[in-house]
Amino acid sequence: MQIKWLYSALIKRFHTSLRYYIDHRLGRNILNNSIWLLFDRIIRMSVGLLISVWVARYLGSEQFGQMNYAIAFVGLFGSITSIGFNGVVVRDIVRDQQSARATVSTAFILQVIASIVAMMLSIITISILKPNDQLTFYLVIILSLSLIFKATDAIRYWFEAHVQSRYVVWIENGVFVLITLFRIILILTKSPLITFIWINFIEMFLVSIGLMLFYISRDGTLSILFQASIRRAKTLLKESWPLLLGGIAISIYMRVDMVMLEEMSNSHEVGIYAAAIKISEIWYFIPGIVIASVSPAIIASHSNDSCLYLRKLKSLYFIMAWLAIGVSLPIAFFSENIVSLLYGAEYQDAAPVLAIHLWGSLGVFLGMASSQHLLVEHLQKISFYRTLIGMVCNIILNLLLIPSMGAKGAAIATVISYFLATFSLFFFRATRKHAVHLLISPIAWRSVD
Repeated sequence: MQIKWLYSALIKRFHTSLRYYIDHRLGRNILNNSIWLLFDRIIRMSVGLLISVWVARYLGSEQFGQMNYAIAFVGLFGSITSIGFNGVVVRDIVRDQQSARATVSTAFILQVIASIVAMMLSIITISILKPNDQLTFYLVIILSLSLIFKATDAIRYWFEAHVQSRYVVWIENGVFVLITLFRIILILTKSPLITFIWINFIEMFLVSIGLMLFYISRDGTLSILFQASIRRAKTLLKESWPLLLGGIAISIYMRVDMVMLEEMSNSHEVGIYAAAIKISEIWYFIPGIVIASVSPAIIASHSNDSCLYLRKLKSLYFIMAWLAIGVSLPIAFFSENIVSLLYGAEYQDAAPVLAIHLWGSLGVFLGMASSQHLLVEHLQKISFYRTLIGMVCNIILNLLLIPSMGAKGAAIATVISYFLATFSLFFFRATRKHAVHLLISPIAWRSVD
């Protein structure tokens, strides 16, 4: 009873403090701007989690592990397909409307080429790593073929630049509902593992076709295929290569654990690890939504009032720290009950993995919050460096911990690497002061008056 009373008191204190900071420190409009985004994401994430749990229970830990290994493996190469264009293409379309078609067309063609390269690399690498595993080979081939549809991200950038992202949301939500129904049918009809991978392929295909059709209906032409420019390609590649390297580092950082688990342990360990992180990482959308609403106020205050700018950042760090703690503490405490309820007895080994992996959210939330400081201060290179630090740390710790601890070792490696990446700001003179603010963020709420 004392524990329950203490937890209730902490939650009440957290809610009061959070409300105060949203209303008085960051501005009441942040809450209003975030509500509709939160509602949409919560619905999709909740339904997605329930379907994923159902699929996991149906397939069993070994087949679920094989599926997630194939997805993670192809994802390692999938980061190549974007070529770091997100942001660069949107910016150029906004700046130069007359050359918008040429920009979109060039980005599209370059992403087709990058997708083919990523596809070939995936297939060649899996044939070397698993020459006798025919099922995994087929799973990787199917997922690799779906990479070609990533080229239509160029169309997504066009909608973003014209403030028409609602069309993208309509397409994705429509396809999401349809694919969810297909997955339910596959479970009810006791379909084999490979059909679930084909559903992933169909999902990307339908989103791609939807984007193409909406683009044609808005622009009136198929110009995306015919106005590519070599000069424009050189400009885009010159400006995007640092973002490409960053994207590759992030992709390895986020997916290498499951690939290494499969190679150094077995599919069962991958399955329970994947089951745990489905719950643990579902909350990672929260900081993105809050930051999207906060960032305009932070950027504006940096230009007008340095003291206000610092107060807003410290308030953001405090909110992020307690959002992470508020999510992690109860789920870690009841991890065995949650895993048993959702996944069943076969996945009971996922409970300690979940209890460990959850605490990585504190590093993730604070890392995303501190990225605002790096963006405003034009310190994006440090963002890349700390991602690289986290990636290297994760790989080394996985090599040390997975052989003896399996999925729990991978979870420990992930949590340590998240914290090391976030607090690597101590390594750089320009960010040392903000690293201190991050470190004391859970107890610093009074210092921002």
